[in-house]
Amino acid sequence: MKVPFLDLRRQVGILRAEIEDSFHQFLDSGSYILGSEVAAFEKEFAAFHQLPYAAGTGNGTDAIALALLACGRIEPHCGQEVITTTITAGFTALAIRMAGAVPVLADVCPDTLQISPDQVESLITSRTRAILPVHLYGQSADLDPLRQIAGRHDLALIEDCSQAHGTEYRGRKVGTCGSLATFSFYPTKNLGAFGDGGMVLSASEEMIQKVRLLRGGGIDKSGGHAVAGINSRLDEIHAAMLRRKLPLLEAWSSRRRLLAGRYLCGLQGTSARPCLPGADRAALSSWTVPDGHTFHLFVIRHPRRDELQGFLRERGIQALVHYPLPLHSQPAFRPFVRAGQRFPEADAAVREILSLPLYPELTEEEQDLVIQAVRDFERR
Repeated sequence: MKVPFLDLRRQVGILRAEIEDSFHQFLDSGSYILGSEVAAFEKEFAAFHQLPYAAGTGNGTDAIALALLACGRIEPHCGQEVITTTITAGFTALAIRMAGAVPVLADVCPDTLQISPDQVESLITSRTRAILPVHLYGQSADLDPLRQIAGRHDLALIEDCSQAHGTEYRGRKVGTCGSLATFSFYPTKNLGAFGDGGMVLSASEEMIQKVRLLRGGGIDKSGGHAVAGINSRLDEIHAAMLRRKLPLLEAWSSRRRLLAGRYLCGLQGTSARPCLPGADRAALSSWTVPDGHTFHLFVIRHPRRDELQGFLRERGIQALVHYPLPLHSQPAFRPFVRAGQRFPEADAAVREILSLPLYPELTEEEQDLVIQAVRDFERR
């Protein structure tokens, strides 16, 4: 039996009748851009987070750039800085550049690989305007100290929730703790569309209205370009599909957490160490599924990562690395690394991290094959 890292066709198969019905309604509507489906999904997604306002965008990268511009702290191309993590998809930093700001990269916590609050505060200068934590792998960054840092230095706190749909931090959904929050609905996300899509959330009507103005090219009610915006709109077809999926998100998250718990039990006694709070200090037998984690990815660290990945491949098991290169090691972002700056935790982690298959439609039989393969590798 082969075990794919992710098979999106399984979810489609389960939802096919409802998806096809929604698609036919979309075709018959004659409204394909920023229509009733987008408006309804914006309202429902905001309500899911107990917030009043949301604005759909063309993708998650645009969502971050628009949120930065809407927060009112960034004057584009004036050398102002936004602090984010070095372990993330490059699109986080690209969005900062799109907004006309300079990405400043911070090292990560050794256990969770989330952005290090201590590192963030050490990087603040007179040019800093915002902190952009990424809730990596479906686990929340440590938001309380980040909010305190933002408050002390009068900075915007904008959450990148692209991997964290429905994730909670101390009983509160991520995306509700800063000035604005952004989401991606790329097909592989916990809540995915059938193409690109994004969302900006906020408790501020003023900020969301600015996002809406900017996403539509900056055209105001007069029909003229009041500001120089961009073209970034969530399509009706994606909004329609996301509306049908949103009521299922909590059940899917519960399934992800169940599978994560099975991994934690099954990998006891191996050299695999999950990226969870305290995992750099505690024995595997004491690890539990953290409250609020939605496991967009189940990531372990292993001292012989490349050998283990190759062994799994030989067994027909697909395991991936998220991400093989931290941003500070990539040519596009290396110019933004400060002289003498070091990233010891990130550099150590990217040599060891490996993402094992985990998604709601993964069967327990398939997962058992993954667990057994890791254990067999350890016995070689």
